[in-house]
Amino acid sequence: MGMESTYVWMNGELVDYAHATVHFLTPALHYGAGVFEGIRCYDTERGPAVFRLEDHIERLLKSAHVFGFRPLPWSAEELAGAASRTVAANGFRECYIRPLVYLSGGGWNLNVDMGEPAVGIAVWEWKNYLGAEARERGVRANISSFTRHHPNVMMTKAKISGNYANSFLAKTESVRLGFEEAIMLDPQGYVAECTGENIFVVRKGAILTPSLAPVLEGITRDSVVTLARDAGYEVAEGPVSRDQLYGADEVFVCGTASEVIGLREIDFRAIGSGTTGPVTRALQTAFHSAVHGTGRRSAEWLRCVGDPGNLALRKTGTD
Repeated sequence: MGMESTYVWMNGELVDYAHATVHFLTPALHYGAGVFEGIRCYDTERGPAVFRLEDHIERLLKSAHVFGFRPLPWSAEELAGAASRTVAANGFRECYIRPLVYLSGGGWNLNVDMGEPAVGIAVWEWKNYLGAEARERGVRANISSFTRHHPNVMMTKAKISGNYANSFLAKTESVRLGFEEAIMLDPQGYVAECTGENIFVVRKGAILTPSLAPVLEGITRDSVVTLARDAGYEVAEGPVSRDQLYGADEVFVCGTASEVIGLREIDFRAIGSGTTGPVTRALQTAFHSAVHGTGRRSAEWLRCVGDPGNLALRKTGTD
């Protein structure tokens, strides 16, 4: 996956991609002392537009608060503007946006207050997280041998960098076993989420998804729930057992990177007809319309990159 771009936003300035570096001794690298977001920009008739930008930036700042960072020197609107300007500076029509708040120095005594916070925003072109055929065919998954975080061990409502060691372990194991994704159970043995996606079960036209208590409150998850209810589907939250996945008519996952993808097989058991089902397809279509500016929710969910109010930035490290 190529992650190259022309510019990266670093602490208030656009710098050349090659100059967007941090020191080897940053505690973010050694201890996972950072929080981040994953955001998508889509091509629309009005030009590039970022999907639920303000919601993502709000969650970024809440994650920083949960982790213990002191207030940052940039407001939510300034960071949203910085994300838009970074997309514009790189000339991308569609791309992935990665803001990261991290400890750039200090903090070696494992105290957030003793470190210096920094912020970076990178963008790159990224289209098929789970593979080019995933949207059409669905993917194969298994129940991971690794348990999702207990909510009092790691803060499950924050996108803390260090939390994702758990996802690395699970995803690597599953791919080595021949699957494309891992499904993780919570400490009580109920279905929690995948390594980077929330999960939904469809049975007799109704949709069930695990409650928010043990999982990340996915913005794509919230969007899919809204689109499903707009379309007249009943959506409930509650405990989901492993065998409920096996007996489902459809199972699908969603996230910023993966968007909406069906699971055609779990633990060597075909789900429903063994392909992407009709409810999943309907929500894929609704989501695709929403993010590309032609859906019912597009006006409230999309922010055009050229909107006024974006933070004026100065380019450094350029010829």
